[in-house]
Amino acid sequence: MLDTINQFFGFTKTDYADLVKKGAIILDVRSKREFAGGHIKGSINIPVDQLQNNLSKLKDKNKTIITCCASGMRSGSAKTILSKNGYTDVHNGGGWGSLNGKI
Repeated sequence: MLDTINQFFGFTKTDYADLVKKGAIILDVRSKREFAGGHIKGSINIPVDQLQNNLSKLKDKNKTIITCCASGMRSGSAKTILSKNGYTDVHNGGGWGSLNGKI
């Protein structure tokens, strides 16, 4: 019961390292310039303002996707875009630097 309540309010912790180990895609939605300045090794860069027009680059809608950006705001928007387009397992990883430390 407590797990259900925690999930409802978003208090559960996501094990990002485990998701990556199991093949999750890390989607960095910062600008190309920001991405060039530093990013998580192996991540894919599609700026959030270009995501809707580039969904074909993310072929498997059932694949786990972890979004990240500079602070978590754009990655939250990206998560919403993906979810509205039928992607079933999307996680907002927040800022890329913080996410990098968790994986």
